[in-house]
Amino acid sequence: VAGAGLDVYAKEPCTDSPLFELDQVVATPHLGASTHEAQEKAGTQVARSVKLALAGEFVPDAVNVQGGVVAEDVKPGLPLAEKLGRVFTALAGEVATKLDIEVRGEIAAQDVRVIELAALKGIFADVIEEQVTYVNAPLLAKDRGMNVELVTSSESPDWRNVVTVRGVLADGRHVSVSGTLSGPRQITKIVEVNGYEMEIEPTAHLSFFTYTDRPGIVGVVGRLLGEHGINIASMQVARSVKGGKALIALTVDTAIPADVVDQIVAEIGAESGRSVDLED
Repeated sequence: VAGAGLDVYAKEPCTDSPLFELDQVVATPHLGASTHEAQEKAGTQVARSVKLALAGEFVPDAVNVQGGVVAEDVKPGLPLAEKLGRVFTALAGEVATKLDIEVRGEIAAQDVRVIELAALKGIFADVIEEQVTYVNAPLLAKDRGMNVELVTSSESPDWRNVVTVRGVLADGRHVSVSGTLSGPRQITKIVEVNGYEMEIEPTAHLSFFTYTDRPGIVGVVGRLLGEHGINIASMQVARSVKGGKALIALTVDTAIPADVVDQIVAEIGAESGRSVDLED
């Protein structure tokens, strides 16, 4: 145990204990939960917090978490932000030097620092072997020299709320991915990738291919995936202008192996091809 804070003792008031001599221990008087009922409720809350921590979820009353108390309408945005972070890492292929976590819409009026933590948690989830948590995610960013900024705005012209993870890579390239929670069922949707607008659910397996818009590309992608027994669940094509740069975004039932991604890139002359697996 690296450190502990104590405010409940077997005998109270406690005026002397060998624990007081330890540098790792901070002892304070027992100020609350003195009755049996109060202690039972406090113990239940501690157990719930420990369960959340062991599951890698956000613990709002943890003393070493920066996010603070989470408003009810902010909580659904945490899994969204984490998925966006994982998609961002897959698209970037490396750790960004500068990162903006943008929160726009009605929830921007709340304390949304925890959404920043969730996005960072997702960004590093597939980068390091150790477990990434809401506690160590900011430290991982700091250790890698990543400049992280939280940007909020009440303005969101297209969606009630939208979260964007936007970054700059070492070579100057810009990468972005945006998502929202849509409709009464709060369905998670990716609504933008690198400036291309779309609406696609981030299921377990996704892939993105950037290429020059021309006829026949969708057929080639479908044929190659079919030859490898990979079923397409959904596909969208977004483009800037006719005959210009375009993006194929697709979800599939099983992960696309790296060599198949490379084969698709080669056959359609793609500028880039990225695959991301969100399945835990």
